[in-house]
Amino acid sequence: MRISVIVPALNEATAISETLEALWPFRAAGHEVIVVDGGSSDGTVTIAQPLSDRVLRTACGRAQQMNAGAQTAVGEVLVFVHADTRLPPNAVSVIADAFEDGVAWTHFDVSLTSTQWLLRVVAALMNARSRLTGIVTGDHAISVRRDAFLACGGFPDIPLMEDVELSRRLKAREGPPVCLREKVITSSRRWESRGVLRTILLMWHLRLAYFCGADPARLAARYNTVNR
Repeated sequence: MRISVIVPALNEATAISETLEALWPFRAAGHEVIVVDGGSSDGTVTIAQPLSDRVLRTACGRAQQMNAGAQTAVGEVLVFVHADTRLPPNAVSVIADAFEDGVAWTHFDVSLTSTQWLLRVVAALMNARSRLTGIVTGDHAISVRRDAFLACGGFPDIPLMEDVELSRRLKAREGPPVCLREKVITSSRRWESRGVLRTILLMWHLRLAYFCGADPARLAARYNTVNR
């Protein structure tokens, strides 16, 4: 069973080499790593080229980028990894074993890089939420069988909450995801640079508004305005 790891990126020159170096076991085992750049103005593409099998360039937008990667991928299993997230060293065997057992989609628990107690609580709440609801965000490195991904229409072309919507569709069609036993390590820079409490409250507000039917475009505008 071949695995395709898809990494959407935009101006990630400071983080992407560490992410891609952690994916070397996939390439060594005959799987592929695809980076999809959304128009970086820094050195992201130059750094990514020798550390991946393919670098694609698309319009900016994480959903569009990940769908473009999925369209060119050859793997039976698609793994979506954010550019600031590192998979565990044994991710190849953990993912392969899960899908050989017949699951449709999976995710990892998350560990944040910060040692702040509040961010440890944030990570614990993120993990508990994903386990309890079966709704997974991109920080958890969603893995999905290619046929299940295509049957759900891939990521919806919306500017925010594309991972939440894909989770809802997969859960409705395939059932809840399997949570893998290892943890990914995700950068805590988003919380630290924008303020921990401020970011927590913003994301709770945006998710609640989305579940209540708010327009994703308006939510994205709100997200971008607050985080300028």
